Amino acid sequence: MPSFPVRPLMSAPLLSLALVLVPVLALPVAHAADMPTTPVENARIDDFAVGKKAIEAKNWALAASSFSKVVAQNPQNADAYNLLGYSNRWLGKYDEAFAAYNKALALDPRHKGALEYSGMGYLKVGQKAQAEAQLAKLQAICAQCEETTDLAKAIAAYKPAQ
Repeated sequence: MPSFPVRPLMSAPLLSLALVLVPVLALPVAHAADMPTTPVENARIDDFAVGKKAIEAKNWALAASSFSKVVAQNPQNADAYNLLGYSNRWLGKYDEAFAAYNKALALDPRHKGALEYSGMGYLKVGQKAQAEAQLAKLQAICAQCEETTDLAKAIAAYKPAQ
């Protein structure tokens, strides 16, 4: 026996709480559809990868179809909604594009890609004021980011259709 008093590491109430929480904390993590995704997680989603390759190939219909599948399986995936909007914008389906961008921004109001791409979309449909509003949001998030710079350049170069 030690010659000094031994104190328990935890009080009885704290020990009881720990015994209750440890099994709860060990439960499996929530299903991916219930959680926002990251680029690393997106790379593991087959339809997301197919959609990205379709964008690189400028196959907008395949990209839109692929990202539609991703959001059907994971309705919390802001990145997939953003790229669904991007694909639909290139297809000239502006209503669908803006619906997807808005969903991405509802999930992540600071989604730089969705802010930039929706701003570009607003320019395509002659809504410069909305594009400038998206630029203002981007500037508040990250004034020097590529998304901010690209949208600012597009707005500066914008000439309304005649």
